[in-house]
Amino acid sequence: MKELIEILDAIDRFRAKGEPMALATIVGVRGSTYRREGARLLLTRSQQMVGNISGGCLESDVMVVADEVMAGGKARLVTYDLTADDDVVWGLGLGCNGAVDIFVEPVDPSAEIFGLYRNAIAEERALAVVTVVSGATPAGPGPFAQPRRDTPPGADQSEWPGAGRRLALWADGTRIGTLGDAAMDDRGARAGMAALQEGASRVLALPGRGGEVQAFVEVLRPPIRLVVCGAGHDAVPVVQLAAQTGWRVVVVDSRERFLTKDRFPGARQFIKAEPLSAPERVPIDDRTYVVVMTHNYLHDRDLLRGFLQTGAGYLGMLGPRIRTEKILDELRRGGVTISDRDRGRIFAPLGLDLGSETPEEIALAVIGEIQAVESGRRGGFLRERKGPIHEAVRGIAGTRDRGNA
Repeated sequence: MKELIEILDAIDRFRAKGEPMALATIVGVRGSTYRREGARLLLTRSQQMVGNISGGCLESDVMVVADEVMAGGKARLVTYDLTADDDVVWGLGLGCNGAVDIFVEPVDPSAEIFGLYRNAIAEERALAVVTVVSGATPAGPGPFAQPRRDTPPGADQSEWPGAGRRLALWADGTRIGTLGDAAMDDRGARAGMAALQEGASRVLALPGRGGEVQAFVEVLRPPIRLVVCGAGHDAVPVVQLAAQTGWRVVVVDSRERFLTKDRFPGARQFIKAEPLSAPERVPIDDRTYVVVMTHNYLHDRDLLRGFLQTGAGYLGMLGPRIRTEKILDELRRGGVTISDRDRGRIFAPLGLDLGSETPEEIALAVIGEIQAVESGRRGGFLRERKGPIHEAVRGIAGTRDRGNA
């Protein structure tokens, strides 16, 4: 979401200058690639770029495509297939053994989709966007036809007139836009709602009256909300790193003098509250993570008691394990039921095992653990992981392997 915000801001800036723009979006991935589906790159006629779709090796070639798209006003789908060992022939030398499908479209700054993106960000709402990227039937192992070995890696796959049509869906089922076919809209809406529920983007084949099209179903979800309870000096790097990652950070403390933008410039919200009342005042959704780090036993106990009554899926407790066990024993004696589910969402001591000592190192361990939990991972060494780094994405035609990044 952070990258999208930067791109939306850049669109406004370039629009004010009258600068033509194109937007490149990764819509399909096979094998080992640097970025995944949904990564974006904004390109301008004056060769400026905002965003990222690779480690810097595809951008210059995509700029050539973007220039043609800006000149012709038609969206194009291109595939960079670097699964061959001789990819250096193309002068790209990606160092990755995979293929990536990139949808490049001209940017109309007044298009409705950009307003929807801004609303989703401002209102912290989930949004699914179904975009037609090709009118061709897929061929080969991936979702789109593959270029031959003797063609440039940026070979065109589509310049279909309907490419770029969109249907957006809010979580309540409200639809905005059309794919150009009522039956296709219905199928696209069902796919979008399913993707919202699963929280995963995908590529789908959508049949309609005029034939089958390929569509990219993208899910945009609000960033992680991190609630930091305790505004001590060691909370400063935690808030800073979380904000740099693009998370929504809420700082909670009973001491108003510590709840300032000067101290926590990356925080989105400050809540002055006593520990007993704080959990009732904190906004909670399915992506809320809570870190308790007041360094006060009684405060930590009261905060944990309150947050156990909420739907927060992660409750991280700073301090040694024996301290948290003592708090839990005291809560049980006070009549609080601690279920197996509750034990599963309490992380104490919080953080990955990095050997951290300084506040900055501890912040790295905390943020890393939360990202691992969010991704359903255990936070180990990637070299010891069996199988691909990224999980498989299931589409209408089956499962595509998402290999190492």
